[in-house]
Amino acid sequence: MTADVSEFHYGLVTPIAAYLMACLGAVLALRCTTRSIGRGRGEKRFGWLALGAVSLGCGIWTMHFIAMIGFSVDGALVSYDAGRTVLSLVVCIAVVAVGVFLVGYRGSGPATLGTAGVLTGLGVAAMHYLGMTAMNTGGTVHYDTTVVVLSVVIAVVAATAALWAAVSISAVWATVGASLVMGAAVATMHYTGMAAVSVHVAQTQTGGQSSTSLLAFLLVMLAGPVAALILAAAVVMFDPEVVGGQRDWTTPDQLAPAAHPWPPTDRPQQSLADRRYTS
Repeated sequence: MTADVSEFHYGLVTPIAAYLMACLGAVLALRCTTRSIGRGRGEKRFGWLALGAVSLGCGIWTMHFIAMIGFSVDGALVSYDAGRTVLSLVVCIAVVAVGVFLVGYRGSGPATLGTAGVLTGLGVAAMHYLGMTAMNTGGTVHYDTTVVVLSVVIAVVAATAALWAAVSISAVWATVGASLVMGAAVATMHYTGMAAVSVHVAQTQTGGQSSTSLLAFLLVMLAGPVAALILAAAVVMFDPEVVGGQRDWTTPDQLAPAAHPWPPTDRPQQSLADRRYTS
């Protein structure tokens, strides 16, 4: 039989917490990417881009599994496979890193941005549905193909917009506004994907969503990514350029003294009187 499913077992607590985590990951990724712009291709630029990719990947993944805390199947006990759950985190960070490094090193040209957006969006969607395969309900999970395709399209659009914002927005308040929009886009993708889900169970089970073992498992899984986001936030907060949106880097040309406006042979010659008073 088809069981009743709900995304809001704990009311609005899980959607709001999930949205805030997505926004946190987005704003950290934007500030880190801004910090890397204008630097050379050395270790510092690589480090900031890597931190941005980890922040965005952890934010998206954390959003997904906080939202899944509120997922319940009437008459079924939900559990998760630890290996696939961790694999979905690795996939999320990896695909986000591909997109961030593409635009971080090659800019936001249409071809680069389109390629990075599609790859990242498909990767985020893959993370979502890979995470869903880790879920065990004691029954069979089915998906509405049309809604799944719509969720993938939303993921690609959201990823493209996020990568564009990462290399195009530097002001602090503009970054905060962009992160709020990005968080909403990621949450929309998640809940659109979940709207495609239906669960068929052979028999009802006791326990249900109130199982403490399920909550304990998800909290343990969330501990690492949340810690990574807190660490990234500390790095960003203690870096004045990231917080203030100021860039103090200079190019070698800017460091070199300005050339004299005329060649040595063309300099105006002092008159005899001038030379008498300056000697």
